[in-house]
Order: sequence, then C-alpha cells, then structure tokens
Amino acid sequence: MSERKAPLDGIRVLDLSRVLAGPWCSQNLADLGADVIKVERPGTGDDTRGWGPPYLKDKDGNDTSEAAYYLSTNRNKRSIAIDIATPEGAELVRKMAAKCDILLENFKVGGLKKYGLDYESIKAVNPRIIYCSITGFGQTGPMASLPGYDFMIQGMGGLMSITGERDDLPGGGPQKAGVAVTDLFTGMYASVAILGALHERNRSGLGQHIDIALLDCHVAMLANQVLNYMTSGVPPKRAGNAHQNVVPYQVFAASDGHLIVAVGNDSQFRSYCEVIGRSELGEHPDYATNSARLRNRNTLIPELEKIMKTRTRDEWIAALQKAGVPCGPINNLKQVFEEPQVKAREIWRTIPHPLAGEAPTTASPIRYSDTPVQYRMAPPLLGQHTDEILEELGLKDA
Repeated sequence: MSERKAPLDGIRVLDLSRVLAGPWCSQNLADLGADVIKVERPGTGDDTRGWGPPYLKDKDGNDTSEAAYYLSTNRNKRSIAIDIATPEGAELVRKMAAKCDILLENFKVGGLKKYGLDYESIKAVNPRIIYCSITGFGQTGPMASLPGYDFMIQGMGGLMSITGERDDLPGGGPQKAGVAVTDLFTGMYASVAILGALHERNRSGLGQHIDIALLDCHVAMLANQVLNYMTSGVPPKRAGNAHQNVVPYQVFAASDGHLIVAVGNDSQFRSYCEVIGRSELGEHPDYATNSARLRNRNTLIPELEKIMKTRTRDEWIAALQKAGVPCGPINNLKQVFEEPQVKAREIWRTIPHPLAGEAPTTASPIRYSDTPVQYRMAPPLLGQHTDEILEELGLKDA
C-alpha cells in the first residue's frame, strides 16, 4: 500500500441529500477519501433504504432493512440521525457545517431556508463552505420551484426521443434508459463541480454556492445528438440499436443470438468486410467511407444482416476480435460478472457489514496508481455513527 494519503483525506462533507443524484456524488467524494457524514431523518432515513426487494440478507439468510438500491450508493459514509425540522436539529446541523468543507443537499429550491440551513445562513458561519444544491430545474427559471425526477427529465430533456426502436418498426416508440442516467450524470457533474470549487478555494480561501440541475445535466450529456440538431436544425429520431452517425454500428442477429458490431472507421470496415467474406464491399464507392455508408444504410444493412445470420454469435466475435474489429456480446448481469475481464478488474467487491457479515459493492472505476480507492465502510445503518459524530463535536452528553 502507498503511504500517500487519499486525494480528499482531511476533507469533511455534510451530506443532506437522499435517493440517488446527491448520494452518488457524495459516494464519489467518500471513495476519494473524504469523511462524508450522511444526515438522515430519524426512524426512516434515506428513502432508498426501503426501495426493495431485494434486501441485503443477514447471516441467517433473512432480509435486513438495507435495500440493494440504498447499498449501491452509500458506501464509505457515516450516518447520523437528526430531525432538521426541529430548532435543536437545525442548530446541530449548523454546528456541523461550521466544521465542514462541503455541504451537499437536494431539497426543493428554498426548502432549507426555513430551517436556517440555506447557503447564506451556512456561509455566515463558515465562509469557506462549498455548498452544492442539486435540484430538478436549478435555482432560477420558471420551473425552479417544481420537483424533478429522473424519469420525467429523460422525457422532457430529449433522451426518450432518441431511445427505443424506430416508430415504423414493431415495438417502436419512446423508451427510457435501464438505469436512472439523469441522476447518475448529475451526481458525476456535481462531483466534478465540487472538486473544481475545492481547487479554487485553495487560491481564494473562500467557498461558493454550486447550482446543479438535473435538466441542465441531462441536456448536456446528450453530447453529439444535441450538436446533430444544433448544426442541422433537424431533431434526431429514434434509431433502435443503430447509430445516428456511424455505420455499421449496431446489433446484429447471429444464428444463435445477438452481438454488437461497432465499426468506428473506414479501416475497421474494410477489416470487417474481409471477415464476413465480402471484401468488395469495403472498396465499393457506396460504402467505402462512413459518409457514404450513412447515405446508403438502407441497402448495406440488409445485406450485412443476411450474412451475420450464417454463423454463431461466438464464432463471429472470435473472428472479428482477431481482425481488430470492435464487437461484443449482449450480456445479462450474471454474464457480466462471469466475464474474465470483469473478474480481472475486480469489479465485484465485498465490504464487512454489521448485519450481513459482508455486503457486495461495485468497485469504483477510478484507478489511481499511488492512492487507490479504499473500501473502508459498508453503507451505514441508520444513525449508526450518531454517538461518535456528536462526541467529535463535543456534544455527546447533550
């Protein structure tokens, strides 16, 4: 192990957020070594604790109170149970904030002001605080006061207009992503914003308020699809498992299943054509360049579909990989964790847990050479660290 400290060692985070976007952000900070104190409502805690089944099993195989959803986003944190709606609870949070570097919250706009826990109130006791607010629509604009949830933002923000099978094919129509991508991207953008503010504070000595909105993050992460519209004036449409800008870059049916072929350039297309026994297609003027293949997709793809059905999925994958053509299977999650590459990267980890003996967790994708992520603590039980946190504040007796 390296003797160098974790990147955020010595940074303390007061986390008033719950559900997914905020906790995803604070888990990133915790993985990087920050001391994250998760403030939860007494009795119930984070909503996601009850978002099961499935629940973590105890040592006897019985369900615990810890839902898998909650476990996915709260490792390496400490939990304290405080009723912030009481004057005593709000005052305790202010005392904690005075000793913290970062405060993270995802209440509705203005929701914390009545408790004296808004940015201006916290800034008065700690001008160095970096105060990050995550909301559906941001602190300004006509929808600022409205709640926002991942699913509705996927629709409102445009993702569902480009996700799903084409409208003219069976099963066509809008489709949401299989995970809450808006929440997750928002949590990642919030993490980046906080790290930037920490770096700036090293120069100025001052904190600031960070305004992160689900809708903003969602539109930003549409990336090339947004620029397709901005540069052409034509809104992209759903293309199923095909790509809007690259051909062939899609799912193909083999004789016994499906595989993905992701040809990223013209050289790879020529290699692909060699493997499928149709080298002339790689030189044909209608298909030799990606621009030409886009224009002639409707004649090329049916030809390729017929060929791909002549061999098994694994035969195609082996041949294409040998030729350097990007491709792969469509795995369920059981198959994901059976992949040799996933095993080699140790993406399935376990952490000691007070109820279950150990709890599974997905490894952080951040791999530092000298200060690796440490899996220090399982997601905490509700209020598990209340006494020790109060003692650190000198308030245990009270």
